[in-house]
Amino acid sequence: MKEVTTAFIVLTYNNPGNLLKVLQGLADQCDERHEIIIADDGSTAESIARVGAGLPKFNCRVTHVWHPDSGFTISRARNLAVASSSADYLVFMDGDCIPNRHFVQGHEYLAERGCFVNGSRVLLSERLSASVLAGNTDVVHATWVTWIKWRFQGDSNKIVHLVRVPDIKMRREKRFRWKQIRGCNLAVWKEDYILVNGFDESFEGWGHEDADFVLRLHNSGRQRKNGFCATEVYHLWHKENSRSNESVNRDRVTLRLNSGVIRATEGIDNPLMANDAVVRVIN
Repeated sequence: MKEVTTAFIVLTYNNPGNLLKVLQGLADQCDERHEIIIADDGSTAESIARVGAGLPKFNCRVTHVWHPDSGFTISRARNLAVASSSADYLVFMDGDCIPNRHFVQGHEYLAERGCFVNGSRVLLSERLSASVLAGNTDVVHATWVTWIKWRFQGDSNKIVHLVRVPDIKMRREKRFRWKQIRGCNLAVWKEDYILVNGFDESFEGWGHEDADFVLRLHNSGRQRKNGFCATEVYHLWHKENSRSNESVNRDRVTLRLNSGVIRATEGIDNPLMANDAVVRVIN
């Protein structure tokens, strides 16, 4: 039987310091069965050069997929990344979410045909995030005692991730539920991604393109599995992006709730999608 291959697709935009921390976390876990794709939503040449100079050593291919900066267009960045991938299974991440040391293993363990995995995250404070980025703190290998201290100090929003939970029935949800959908930590089979036509590029600005994607997966008959206590990422603190279009995007998803829609209006099958993309293998 053919061995399943997995692509870790990391979204980024002009934040090389954060991205390199995420990539280091993946480099420590990935092998020849994997590929890393940096989905770049229009970073500057300076940011790209910093990533290239600091890229950790990987035992798998690393590809950088870039398209010109035209605003907050993360759906297109992700679709372009998937179009460049040869993997069977896709794990979407954000470039400010450091994977825990069991992250790759956890996602592979929960992967199941007919399902997608809604991953989990731990929010870090501004103080702790600054220490991590300065190289003074290693959250990936921190002890449970340290995590408890951080929780009581307000530097972490949870400690439940210290417990490892197997693939139990309560992970599964049969109905669409908006709460806790994580575009920054989401895994899906590539064939299912293509079935729903990927992320919908007609969503503009911040917000809810991930909820729309999950809704369409549900409408296609795929079941949500929650990745708590198995797939955590450590979300570095940052100032919030502009949410000026959030209500418009939310209303669009609300209108689609009972529509049965499966395919994106503007998705991965857009023939014009890749006209301005630059794809480079960098490892």
